[in-house]
Amino acid sequence: MIRLYHFPLSPFCRKVRLTLAEKRLEVELVEERYWEQDPEFLRRNPAGKVPVLKMGARFMTESQAICEYLDETVPSPALMPRDAESRHEVRRLCAWFDDTFHTQVTSKLLYERVYKKIMGQGYPDSRNVKSGATRIKYHLDYMGWLLEQRRWLAGDVMTLADFAAASHLSALDYISDVDWNRNALVKDWYAKIKSRPAFRPLLSDQIAGFPPPAHYADLDF
Repeated sequence: MIRLYHFPLSPFCRKVRLTLAEKRLEVELVEERYWEQDPEFLRRNPAGKVPVLKMGARFMTESQAICEYLDETVPSPALMPRDAESRHEVRRLCAWFDDTFHTQVTSKLLYERVYKKIMGQGYPDSRNVKSGATRIKYHLDYMGWLLEQRRWLAGDVMTLADFAAASHLSALDYISDVDWNRNALVKDWYAKIKSRPAFRPLLSDQIAGFPPPAHYADLDF
């Protein structure tokens, strides 16, 4: 049995969940309130972060490392290209979303609007929310520029780069913080990836006190 310690709106956990589902691997999901720093959880990952994937007796951490491990050990369907140049582009975009986008957008919107309340850390900082709402426009435009040249974000086939981007955007879409009308190519890309069977479990996520908008689980928006 594979077990994933996760938090439903964590984009990093979502990326691993998408990879597991795309590989058709059965997994037991264990929701983890990682911010409470439970000693048992810290024994699984001293860094105190999710996701943590348990396979057999082994615990694995860091979403990108987990996803690439899964892609190497369960090679079909492939989520990383074979050639070095294309792999670099996938890793570059994964880092773009998991680092730059996360810092400039996800942490400013999702964490302020949802995580602070759940963690008992007070009210949203309006300056952070305003900054995130401004910066997401730039990222959506960049994605649109990429999709003018490619079928998927990193090239002509779906890769981990698409999962990384969709994980962040789906978490933000849960709180209606994505303007899907800003770029038609990005909206079409998300509709395409959102309709995959691997994506459906994410669309059924529910966070107490934060009901998703009606369009969240609508495959046609």
